Amino acid sequence: MITAPRYPIPAETTRVEIRIVNSRFIATIGQARMSEEAREFIDDIRREFADATHNVYAFRVGYGASVIEGMSDDGEPSGTAGRPALAVLRGADLGDVVLVITRYFGGTKLGTGGLVRAYTQSTQEVLAALPRGERVELHTGQIVLPYALYEQARMLVVAHGGNIDQEDFSGEVALRVIFPADACAGFDAALAELSAGKVGIDWNNR
Repeated sequence: MITAPRYPIPAETTRVEIRIVNSRFIATIGQARMSEEAREFIDDIRREFADATHNVYAFRVGYGASVIEGMSDDGEPSGTAGRPALAVLRGADLGDVVLVITRYFGGTKLGTGGLVRAYTQSTQEVLAALPRGERVELHTGQIVLPYALYEQARMLVVAHGGNIDQEDFSGEVALRVIFPADACAGFDAALAELSAGKVGIDWNNR
């Protein structure tokens, strides 16, 4: 699955509870990098709230144009729970996100419109409380260069936002470097300029 090199994600699992006409809606949101992680998150919440009336879920794994989505009404009338929750997630500009809304029925039916509003509000409120982080795709590469270029190459790595993970000084200098994906092309060009085209980088995962 191809996603953007940088995108916003949930920074930590967050929970918000609201009450609507005596029903409790407990929204729990967290991070999932794969659909399997999303399923595990959902199963954990279901076990935690095994006595609940419903455990509705929605998730979006990935970001941008390449996203895997899932949702469930978990026994609520079709289209009144998982679908509105997913719609709010789609508009939240988040990747790798999984949400479970647990409902304890309070004795009064809300109707289809009331359910849509309740699950929409639950999603909006937990998103408002959610701290956000950033996922950065990283690439590793190998550089072999003469000793004369070592110090300049080190400064070039730092200037382009990379890190040197390993150094080997047997024969020529061999560097293992780690870069954010969106910085690789700029470093490629700068390294070629520094070495007059004689030194390149072998990217392991591009």
